[in-house]
Amino acid sequence: MTILICNCNQTMPQDAAALSRVLDETVVQHRTLCRREAPAFQQAARRPDELVVACTQEAQLFTQLAQQTEGAMPLDVRPIRFVNLRETGGWSRQAERSTPKMAALLAVARLPDPEPVPTVSYHSRGRLLVIGPSEQAERVADAVGDVLEVSLLSTGGASRQTRPYAVLTGRITRLSGWLGAFSLERELSNPIDLDLCTRCNACVMACPEDAIGLDYQIDLNRCEAHRDCVSRCEVAGAIRFDRPATTYTDPFDAVLDLRPQPAFTQHAPPQGYWHVRPGADPAVLLKAILAVRDAVGTFEKPKFFQYQAQLCAHARNQRVGCDACVQVCSASAITGDVKLQRIQVNPHLCVGCGACTTACPTGALTYAYPKANDFGQRLKTLLHTYARAGGRDAVVLLHSASEGQALIDDWGRAASLDRQVRGVPARVLPLALWHSASVGLELWLTALAYGAAEVAVLTTTADAPQYRDTLRQHMAVAQSLLHGLGYVGQHLRLIEMRDARDLTDLDAVFPPSPPSTHQAVAVRASFAAQTSKRATLELALDHLLRHAPATSTSAVPLPKGSPLGAVAVNADRCTLCMSCVSACPAKALQDNPDAPELRLIEKNCVQCGLCVQTCPEQALQLVPRFLPTTQREHAHSLHRAQPWQCVRCSKPFGTAKGIEAMLTRLSGHAMFQGEALERLKMCSDCRVIDIYSNPNETRITKL
Repeated sequence: MTILICNCNQTMPQDAAALSRVLDETVVQHRTLCRREAPAFQQAARRPDELVVACTQEAQLFTQLAQQTEGAMPLDVRPIRFVNLRETGGWSRQAERSTPKMAALLAVARLPDPEPVPTVSYHSRGRLLVIGPSEQAERVADAVGDVLEVSLLSTGGASRQTRPYAVLTGRITRLSGWLGAFSLERELSNPIDLDLCTRCNACVMACPEDAIGLDYQIDLNRCEAHRDCVSRCEVAGAIRFDRPATTYTDPFDAVLDLRPQPAFTQHAPPQGYWHVRPGADPAVLLKAILAVRDAVGTFEKPKFFQYQAQLCAHARNQRVGCDACVQVCSASAITGDVKLQRIQVNPHLCVGCGACTTACPTGALTYAYPKANDFGQRLKTLLHTYARAGGRDAVVLLHSASEGQALIDDWGRAASLDRQVRGVPARVLPLALWHSASVGLELWLTALAYGAAEVAVLTTTADAPQYRDTLRQHMAVAQSLLHGLGYVGQHLRLIEMRDARDLTDLDAVFPPSPPSTHQAVAVRASFAAQTSKRATLELALDHLLRHAPATSTSAVPLPKGSPLGAVAVNADRCTLCMSCVSACPAKALQDNPDAPELRLIEKNCVQCGLCVQTCPEQALQLVPRFLPTTQREHAHSLHRAQPWQCVRCSKPFGTAKGIEAMLTRLSGHAMFQGEALERLKMCSDCRVIDIYSNPNETRITKL
């Protein structure tokens, strides 16, 4: 591996020798790699080994230079890995102490790329629908009409005399779909059909109430039904007052909406839909127009999730249990299906935030870009390299690769120019994600088990509010768990930022040194994160529990919404019908084949609530907690009862409470009187014997 670092014209300190020792690689120091020392980069580009360049600002320049260098390795065979050392620490007030961080970031950069994931395709032929006032919609159509097939849905206003574009009217009843697959449903109720109208203006001149404007639609509130317009339009036949309301469905590939209120109210609208409010900044409209012009062709994006229906705790027996993913999805891409007892995820609507995988307690939904085990490897490499280089009190700062990365860059740049800004401290290790909501409880605890003193998640105003609520809820669970195990201090932190105006707040959030009361794990874990969410969570919990500062056998209470916990049974209500056992998707609730007994394996419980929803006696209640003993791994009794004994042969069957409840409920029923009610007290064999041996029983042969 070849690692090229650059001190950017000596604006930041770098210790190439120390980095070489930690990474066990030759780290080559440069001063202006993108300018005078570019031949050194070209020489490295010709070598077949992996190439890491510690500069993201000039990534495009280096890529072009590699493509133009004779004998250089093709980028599709050996891509260049870029890493930012400058804004993430080199320009910090603690730059002299940032060598462990730089080593950690370089170590992560040289990791192999994760396995490719399936893709989702969009196919657009360029059929654009512009919704809005006629005049503005026509101007937008002029800007894109040379490359797109434009249709206008007028919401009012004067339209042009000429018709260069198809003009639609009517009330929108439904707009759905995504790029390349939009469907518009509209109801046409106005007497004038614009498809037949020739814009001759005869109806406008004939109408005595001026109820027809240059939008060529009749204002029915002003019209007094003189019908002069009908007679004047006899040849074209575009006006009919007796025309029934008709619904039309039209396909489109993209939609540009210029109305005050958007057609899609979710936080993340579908791909291929743009909304620009009236009076918006012209730059916003220009950006939308440029995006619309490019929305022709075939496009691909990663399929961000994997779904295992057998693990899903959404529904059982027409009862809804867990719908956390449905509630947190900002793109309305997830819907619940009670009949199928599962959820359905539309990959075309999914924007890849990963919040659903964070909220999912079972791991039925997992993030695939990258997978949990790949991200776990990055965490492990980052923290172990940092510690090996002598770093202490590491803070893993998770942020999105777009807005979050821009804030990190602004923070580092501000520190080089403004003495009031400290920049990214030496102990803060930024780690980019596709989206900051895609990593949750199990990987936060894994980072702490690997030796991190704290895990912070950076969010911005671009993130949906439900993302922050979910992250905040899960952090409360993790923090309660850690405090219950004796880990003193704040180990999880959610940072909510607007933009560069809040950079000084980051300095306050991350002091150069941690509080003296802060306590991290004493021994760094060595396990590897698994693809299974629950497996990774159990590995992290096991390590944190084994090295916990405080040992106790008492259960640690956790906040509502925890994926860990137990089930409490009201013994006075429970009849041991075992309906909860059949409903439990995680096999946490179990029966005893040898006796009427309800048992629980607490380790398996995901707190989905299906057992509570299913119980006909309303005898169950969720108890969010963590039991720090081996008892949580084994089945233990929640409730047991005496079996009922058959009144004929004394064979035990069912439970006394269950049979008594059944007798009480059916005693007033006409079919269960006398001997029929008595048979309910018998086992199945004795019931059959009693029916065939009872002389009072009516037989078909007698009939």
